Amino acid sequence: MRLIAHRGFAEEAPENTVSAVEHAVAAGADVVEVDVRRCASGEVVVHHDETVDRVTDGSGAVADHTLAELQALSVLGSGQSVPSLAQVLDALPATIGVNVELKETGLAADVAALLADHEGEAMVSSFQEAALREMREADSTVPTAYLTDRFRDCPVSTARELGCSFVHPHYRLCLLSRLVERAHDAGMEVNVWTIRHGAIARLLAVRGVDGVTSDRSGILD
Repeated sequence: MRLIAHRGFAEEAPENTVSAVEHAVAAGADVVEVDVRRCASGEVVVHHDETVDRVTDGSGAVADHTLAELQALSVLGSGQSVPSLAQVLDALPATIGVNVELKETGLAADVAALLADHEGEAMVSSFQEAALREMREADSTVPTAYLTDRFRDCPVSTARELGCSFVHPHYRLCLLSRLVERAHDAGMEVNVWTIRHGAIARLLAVRGVDGVTSDRSGILD
C-alpha cells in the first residue's frame, strides 16, 4: 500500500507547512497530502481550516488575510508560516507524489496551472463535487479523487460520474462494505483516511486498499 502523509504527518510536524512536507519526504511518505484555500491577495495557500485560529497565533478567516499576513503567522508555535501551494510544490522532489485537497470551489484553474509546472505525480481531491467538476474542466489530465465518509454519497458511482481515478473514503466504509471491490471493478483505486493504528492498516491491506492516509509515519511498519 502507498503511504499518504496527512497534512505532512500532522502528529509529527506542524501541519500543512513546508517543514511538514520536508519531514514527510524524509520519513518515507509515498504521497504528501495538503489542503488548499484562497487568501485575500489571490494566491492559493495551504491551510485546512476556514480560519487561522486553531493552528496559528492569528485569528480570522484565511480569505481575509493576504499571503504576506499569513506568512507572518506561526503555525502551532513552530515558527513556520502558512505557505503558498507554490512553496509546498517547490519543497517536493519529483519522486514523491502530492495530493492537493480543494477545500472550496474556485481554485481549480490556479491549482491546475501550478501542477502543470510540477514534475512529480499529483492528484486533486475534494469532498465537494462542484470543485472536482471544476478541476476536470480546468485540466482533465490531472487525476481526481472523491472524498466521502458516508454511504449515502454513493462513493463509487459518484466518483465514476465525476470522472475520478480514485475514491478516498473514510476507512470504515471499506470495512463495512464491498466498496474496494466495486471501485476496482470500475477501474479506480482506493486511498482511505485517516488511519491511526497499524492493525487497521493491515486489515485494510487484506481488503485490497491501495493507499492509507495517516498522521503518523510508522503506520505501515
